[in-house]
Amino acid sequence: MAQAVPTNLITGFLGVGKTTAIRHLLAHKPAGETWAVLVNEFGEIGIDGALLREGGARVKEVPGGCICCVAGLPMTVALNQLLGKERPDRLLIEPTGLGHPAQILGTLTGPFYQQVLELKAAVTLVDPRKLADPRYTDNANFLDQLAVADVLVANKADLCAPEDWERWEATARAFDPPKARVETVSQGAIEPHWLDEPHRERPLQHPHAHREERLRAPQGPVEEVLSLPEGESLLRRENRGQGHYSCGWVMTPDWAFSFRDLFCWLNGLSVIRLKAVMITDEGVFSFNGQDGVISVTELDETPDSRIELIDVEPVDAEALQLQLEALRVAA
Repeated sequence: MAQAVPTNLITGFLGVGKTTAIRHLLAHKPAGETWAVLVNEFGEIGIDGALLREGGARVKEVPGGCICCVAGLPMTVALNQLLGKERPDRLLIEPTGLGHPAQILGTLTGPFYQQVLELKAAVTLVDPRKLADPRYTDNANFLDQLAVADVLVANKADLCAPEDWERWEATARAFDPPKARVETVSQGAIEPHWLDEPHRERPLQHPHAHREERLRAPQGPVEEVLSLPEGESLLRRENRGQGHYSCGWVMTPDWAFSFRDLFCWLNGLSVIRLKAVMITDEGVFSFNGQDGVISVTELDETPDSRIELIDVEPVDAEALQLQLEALRVAA
Protein backbone atom coordinates (compact mmCIF):
# COMPACT_ATOMS: atom_id res chain seq x y z
CA MET A 1 0.00 0.00 0.00
CA ALA A 2 1.33 3.46 -0.92
CA GLN A 3 2.23 5.72 1.97
CA ALA A 4 -0.33 8.41 2.80
CA VAL A 5 0.68 11.88 1.60
CA PRO A 6 1.29 14.45 4.39
CA THR A 7 -1.22 17.23 3.72
CA ASN A 8 -1.50 20.76 5.09
CA LEU A 9 -4.21 23.38 4.79
CA ILE A 10 -2.65 26.88 4.48
CA THR A 11 -5.45 29.31 5.16
CA GLY A 12 -6.07 32.95 6.06
CA PHE A 13 -8.11 35.92 4.87
CA LEU A 14 -7.58 37.97 1.71
CA GLY A 15 -4.12 39.48 1.36
CA VAL A 16 -2.58 37.85 4.42
CA GLY A 17 0.33 36.38 2.44
CA LYS A 18 -0.59 32.73 1.88
CA THR A 19 1.05 32.48 -1.54
CA THR A 20 4.21 34.19 -0.28
CA ALA A 21 4.36 31.75 2.63
CA ILE A 22 3.96 28.75 0.32
CA ARG A 23 6.71 30.07 -1.97
CA HIS A 24 8.96 30.29 1.10
CA LEU A 25 8.10 26.73 2.09
CA LEU A 26 8.83 25.48 -1.42
CA ALA A 27 12.21 27.21 -1.36
CA HIS A 28 13.09 25.42 1.89
CA LYS A 29 11.58 21.97 1.34
CA PRO A 30 13.81 18.90 1.72
CA ALA A 31 16.03 18.31 -1.28
CA GLY A 32 14.72 15.62 -3.60
CA GLU A 33 11.09 15.86 -2.47
CA THR A 34 8.23 16.71 -4.82
CA TRP A 35 5.63 19.02 -3.30
CA ALA A 36 2.24 19.70 -4.86
CA VAL A 37 -0.12 22.62 -4.29
CA LEU A 38 -3.87 22.70 -4.81
CA VAL A 39 -4.63 26.40 -5.09
CA ASN A 40 -8.04 28.05 -5.18
CA GLU A 41 -8.69 31.69 -6.05
CA PHE A 42 -11.85 33.74 -5.75
CA GLY A 43 -11.24 35.34 -9.13
CA GLU A 44 -11.64 33.61 -12.49
CA ILE A 45 -8.22 34.32 -13.99
CA GLY A 46 -5.85 32.34 -11.76
CA ILE A 47 -2.58 34.06 -10.85
CA ASP A 48 -1.25 32.23 -7.79
CA GLY A 49 -0.56 29.13 -9.86
CA ALA A 50 1.93 31.01 -12.04
CA LEU A 51 3.79 32.26 -8.98
CA LEU A 52 3.90 28.84 -7.34
CA ARG A 53 5.04 27.04 -10.48
CA GLU A 54 8.03 29.34 -10.64
CA GLY A 55 8.83 28.16 -7.12
CA GLY A 56 9.05 24.59 -8.41
CA ALA A 57 5.69 23.25 -7.21
CA ARG A 58 3.40 20.86 -9.04
CA VAL A 59 0.24 22.97 -9.12
CA LYS A 60 -3.45 22.39 -9.76
CA GLU A 61 -5.71 25.44 -9.84
CA VAL A 62 -9.42 25.81 -9.17
CA PRO A 63 -10.23 29.45 -9.98
CA GLY A 64 -13.56 31.22 -9.98
CA GLY A 65 -15.04 30.43 -6.59
CA CYS A 66 -14.58 28.19 -3.59
CA ILE A 67 -13.23 24.68 -4.15
CA CYS A 68 -15.51 23.20 -1.50
CA CYS A 69 -18.76 24.32 -3.21
CA VAL A 70 -20.99 22.08 -5.31
CA ALA A 71 -20.72 19.23 -2.80
CA GLY A 72 -16.95 19.43 -3.01
CA LEU A 73 -16.84 18.20 -6.61
CA PRO A 74 -14.31 20.73 -7.99
CA MET A 75 -12.03 20.04 -5.06
CA THR A 76 -12.16 16.26 -5.30
CA VAL A 77 -11.68 16.24 -9.09
CA ALA A 78 -8.66 18.57 -8.87
CA LEU A 79 -7.26 16.69 -5.88
CA ASN A 80 -7.54 13.32 -7.59
CA GLN A 81 -5.88 14.65 -10.74
CA LEU A 82 -3.03 16.17 -8.77
CA LEU A 83 -2.37 13.10 -6.64
CA GLY A 84 -2.67 10.68 -9.54
CA LYS A 85 -0.37 12.60 -11.89
CA GLU A 86 2.28 13.99 -9.55
CA ARG A 87 2.44 11.46 -6.66
CA PRO A 88 3.83 14.16 -4.34
CA ASP A 89 5.78 13.74 -1.11
CA ARG A 90 3.67 16.52 0.44
CA LEU A 91 0.47 18.32 -0.51
CA LEU A 92 -0.33 21.92 0.39
CA ILE A 93 -3.87 23.25 -0.07
CA GLU A 94 -4.38 27.01 -0.38
CA PRO A 95 -8.09 27.89 -0.39
CA THR A 96 -9.41 31.32 -1.27
CA GLY A 97 -9.26 33.83 1.57
CA LEU A 98 -13.04 34.08 1.35
CA GLY A 99 -13.55 30.34 1.77
CA HIS A 100 -14.76 28.49 4.86
CA PRO A 101 -12.52 25.62 6.07
CA ALA A 102 -15.27 23.24 7.26
CA GLN A 103 -16.09 21.55 3.95
CA ILE A 104 -12.43 21.30 2.93
CA LEU A 105 -11.40 19.62 6.17
CA GLY A 106 -14.47 17.39 5.96
CA THR A 107 -13.42 16.19 2.53
CA LEU A 108 -9.80 15.62 3.53
CA THR A 109 -10.79 13.57 6.58
CA GLY A 110 -13.60 11.68 4.83
CA PRO A 111 -13.51 7.93 4.19
CA PHE A 112 -12.32 8.25 0.58
CA TYR A 113 -9.04 9.95 1.56
CA GLN A 114 -8.33 8.27 4.90
CA GLN A 115 -5.81 5.87 3.36
CA VAL A 116 -4.53 8.40 0.81
CA LEU A 117 -3.84 11.55 2.84
CA GLU A 118 -2.30 12.08 6.26
CA LEU A 119 -3.75 15.38 7.47
CA LYS A 120 -1.11 17.39 9.30
CA ALA A 121 -1.21 20.89 10.78
CA ALA A 122 -3.70 23.42 9.50
CA VAL A 123 -1.72 26.67 9.28
CA THR A 124 -3.66 29.93 9.59
CA LEU A 125 -1.96 33.21 8.75
CA VAL A 126 -3.20 36.49 10.22
CA ASP A 127 -2.21 40.08 9.51
CA PRO A 128 -2.37 41.68 13.00
CA ARG A 129 -2.99 45.09 11.45
CA LYS A 130 -6.43 43.88 10.33
CA LEU A 131 -7.65 42.92 13.80
CA ALA A 132 -9.17 46.35 14.32
CA ASP A 133 -11.27 46.02 11.15
CA PRO A 134 -14.79 44.58 11.67
CA ARG A 135 -14.82 43.38 8.04
CA TYR A 136 -12.36 40.78 9.31
CA THR A 137 -13.23 40.29 12.96
CA ASP A 138 -16.99 39.95 12.31
CA ASN A 139 -16.56 37.64 9.32
CA ALA A 140 -17.63 34.05 10.03
CA ASN A 141 -15.08 32.59 7.60
CA PHE A 142 -12.24 34.54 9.21
CA LEU A 143 -13.24 33.43 12.70
CA ASP A 144 -13.33 29.78 11.71
CA GLN A 145 -10.04 30.08 9.85
CA LEU A 146 -8.65 31.01 13.26
CA ALA A 147 -10.54 28.25 15.02
CA VAL A 148 -9.12 25.42 12.88
CA ALA A 149 -5.51 26.50 13.34
CA ASP A 150 -2.96 24.01 14.59
CA VAL A 151 -0.30 26.61 13.82
CA LEU A 152 -1.48 30.20 14.20
CA VAL A 153 0.92 32.63 12.53
CA ALA A 154 1.10 36.41 12.75
CA ASN A 155 2.52 37.40 9.38
CA LYS A 156 3.90 40.80 8.28
CA ALA A 157 5.44 41.35 11.70
CA ASP A 158 7.81 43.93 10.24
CA LEU A 159 4.84 46.18 9.42
CA CYS A 160 2.97 46.02 12.74
CA ALA A 161 2.65 48.75 15.37
CA PRO A 162 2.43 48.19 19.17
CA GLU A 163 -1.37 48.44 19.12
CA ASP A 164 -1.48 45.73 16.45
CA TRP A 165 0.46 43.39 18.74
CA GLU A 166 -1.92 44.07 21.63
CA ARG A 167 -4.86 42.96 19.50
CA TRP A 168 -2.90 39.97 18.20
CA GLU A 169 -2.05 38.76 21.71
CA ALA A 170 -5.71 39.02 22.72
CA THR A 171 -6.77 37.12 19.60
CA ALA A 172 -4.20 34.36 20.12
CA ARG A 173 -5.26 33.90 23.75
CA ALA A 174 -8.91 33.57 22.70
CA PHE A 175 -8.24 30.66 20.34
CA ASP A 176 -6.94 27.97 22.64
CA PRO A 177 -3.16 28.53 22.50
CA PRO A 178 -2.39 25.47 24.68
CA LYS A 179 -3.51 23.32 21.73
CA ALA A 180 -2.10 25.46 18.92
CA ARG A 181 1.40 26.58 18.08
CA VAL A 182 1.52 30.40 17.94
CA GLU A 183 4.27 31.99 15.88
CA THR A 184 5.32 35.35 14.44
CA VAL A 185 7.00 35.85 11.04
CA SER A 186 7.73 38.46 8.41
CA GLN A 187 7.29 37.99 4.65
CA GLY A 188 5.73 34.55 5.06
CA ALA A 189 8.90 32.94 6.48
CA ILE A 190 7.16 29.85 7.90
CA GLU A 191 9.44 27.09 9.19
CA PRO A 192 8.87 23.85 7.24
CA HIS A 193 8.96 21.71 10.40
CA TRP A 194 5.81 23.48 11.65
CA LEU A 195 3.92 21.58 8.96
CA ASP A 196 4.48 18.34 10.87
CA GLU A 197 2.57 19.51 13.94
CA PRO A 198 -0.43 17.20 14.48
CA HIS A 199 -3.87 18.19 13.28
CA ARG A 200 -6.51 18.37 16.01
CA GLU A 201 -10.21 18.71 15.35
CA ARG A 202 -11.70 21.80 16.94
CA PRO A 203 -15.29 23.05 17.16
CA LEU A 204 -16.04 25.81 14.66
CA GLN A 205 -17.97 28.91 15.67
CA HIS A 206 -19.92 29.16 12.41
CA PRO A 207 -19.89 25.70 10.77
CA HIS A 208 -22.90 26.45 8.56
CA ALA A 209 -21.97 29.99 7.53
CA HIS A 210 -20.69 28.96 4.13
CA ARG A 211 -23.99 27.35 3.20
CA GLU A 212 -25.78 30.66 3.58
CA GLU A 213 -23.94 32.37 0.72
CA ARG A 214 -21.85 30.05 -1.41
CA LEU A 215 -19.24 31.41 -3.71
CA ARG A 216 -19.85 30.45 -7.30
CA ALA A 217 -17.84 27.38 -8.18
CA PRO A 218 -16.94 25.95 -11.57
CA GLN A 219 -19.64 23.67 -12.94
CA GLY A 220 -17.72 21.92 -15.70
CA PRO A 221 -14.39 20.10 -15.87
CA VAL A 222 -11.62 21.48 -13.67
CA GLU A 223 -9.18 23.18 -16.02
CA GLU A 224 -5.45 23.43 -15.33
CA VAL A 225 -5.50 27.16 -16.05
CA LEU A 226 -7.74 29.60 -17.90
CA SER A 227 -6.41 30.23 -21.39
CA LEU A 228 -7.35 32.49 -24.25
CA PRO A 229 -9.57 31.16 -27.03
CA GLU A 230 -7.78 30.80 -30.35
CA GLY A 231 -7.57 34.06 -32.22
CA GLU A 232 -8.29 36.28 -29.19
CA SER A 233 -5.72 38.47 -27.49
CA LEU A 234 -7.63 39.49 -24.35
CA LEU A 235 -10.18 37.77 -22.13
CA ARG A 236 -12.08 39.26 -19.18
CA ARG A 237 -13.82 37.35 -16.41
CA GLU A 238 -15.87 38.55 -13.42
CA ASN A 239 -17.11 36.87 -10.24
CA ARG A 240 -19.00 37.76 -7.06
CA GLY A 241 -19.75 36.21 -3.68
CA GLN A 242 -19.37 36.66 0.09
CA GLY A 243 -19.85 40.42 -0.32
CA HIS A 244 -16.89 40.74 -2.73
CA TYR A 245 -16.48 41.24 -6.48
CA SER A 246 -13.63 40.27 -8.77
CA CYS A 247 -12.64 41.32 -12.27
CA GLY A 248 -9.67 39.96 -14.15
CA TRP A 249 -7.98 39.85 -17.54
CA VAL A 250 -5.60 37.50 -19.32
CA MET A 251 -3.63 38.76 -22.34
CA THR A 252 -1.43 37.14 -24.96
CA PRO A 253 2.38 37.32 -24.52
CA ASP A 254 2.77 39.69 -27.47
CA TRP A 255 1.10 42.33 -25.31
CA ALA A 256 3.88 44.22 -23.51
CA PHE A 257 3.18 47.03 -21.06
CA SER A 258 5.06 50.10 -19.93
CA PHE A 259 6.38 49.13 -16.49
CA ARG A 260 6.33 52.70 -15.24
CA ASP A 261 2.82 53.47 -16.50
CA LEU A 262 1.50 50.11 -15.31
CA PHE A 263 2.89 50.60 -11.81
CA CYS A 264 1.36 54.09 -11.60
CA TRP A 265 -1.99 52.77 -12.83
CA LEU A 266 -2.06 49.93 -10.33
CA ASN A 267 -1.16 52.33 -7.52
CA GLY A 268 -4.10 54.50 -8.46
CA LEU A 269 -6.71 51.73 -8.27
CA SER A 270 -9.10 51.88 -5.32
CA VAL A 271 -9.52 48.17 -4.64
CA ILE A 272 -8.85 46.12 -1.55
CA ARG A 273 -6.80 43.47 -3.37
CA LEU A 274 -4.94 43.11 -6.64
CA LYS A 275 -2.58 40.55 -8.13
CA ALA A 276 -0.88 40.56 -11.49
CA VAL A 277 1.82 38.80 -13.47
CA MET A 278 2.71 41.07 -16.36
CA ILE A 279 5.07 41.23 -19.33
CA THR A 280 6.56 44.74 -19.46
CA ASP A 281 9.18 46.65 -21.39
CA GLU A 282 11.55 46.03 -18.45
CA GLY A 283 10.90 42.31 -18.00
CA VAL A 284 8.33 40.05 -16.33
CA PHE A 285 7.04 41.14 -12.91
CA SER A 286 4.47 40.14 -10.35
CA PHE A 287 2.48 42.88 -8.61
CA ASN A 288 0.85 42.21 -5.26
CA GLY A 289 -1.33 44.94 -3.81
CA GLN A 290 -3.49 45.37 -0.74
CA ASP A 291 -5.12 48.55 0.54
CA GLY A 292 -3.06 50.78 -1.72
CA VAL A 293 0.35 49.23 -1.00
CA ILE A 294 1.95 47.35 -3.92
CA SER A 295 4.99 45.09 -3.85
CA VAL A 296 6.82 44.12 -7.04
CA THR A 297 8.88 40.98 -7.74
CA GLU A 298 10.82 40.20 -10.90
CA LEU A 299 10.08 36.80 -12.44
CA ASP A 300 11.94 34.70 -14.96
CA GLU A 301 9.09 34.13 -17.40
CA THR A 302 5.34 33.81 -17.87
CA PRO A 303 3.27 32.40 -20.75
CA ASP A 304 0.94 35.43 -20.71
CA SER A 305 -0.06 38.51 -18.72
CA ARG A 306 -2.76 38.29 -16.03
CA ILE A 307 -4.35 40.70 -13.59
CA GLU A 308 -7.08 40.23 -10.97
CA LEU A 309 -8.86 42.91 -8.92
CA ILE A 310 -11.05 42.26 -5.86
CA ASP A 311 -13.18 44.81 -4.04
CA VAL A 312 -16.30 45.09 -1.90
CA GLU A 313 -18.00 47.07 -4.70
CA PRO A 314 -18.27 46.23 -8.42
CA VAL A 315 -15.56 47.85 -10.52
CA ASP A 316 -16.16 49.63 -13.83
CA ALA A 317 -14.75 46.82 -15.95
CA GLU A 318 -15.20 48.55 -19.31
CA ALA A 319 -13.41 51.71 -18.20
CA LEU A 320 -10.59 49.77 -16.57
CA GLN A 321 -10.11 47.66 -19.68
CA LEU A 322 -9.71 50.76 -21.85
CA GLN A 323 -7.15 52.12 -19.38
CA LEU A 324 -5.28 48.80 -19.38
CA GLU A 325 -5.16 48.65 -23.17
CA ALA A 326 -3.72 52.17 -23.24
CA LEU A 327 -0.72 50.98 -21.19
CA ARG A 328 0.55 48.75 -24.01
CA VAL A 329 3.80 49.60 -25.72
CA ALA A 330 4.82 48.82 -29.29
CA ALA A 331 6.25 45.33 -29.79
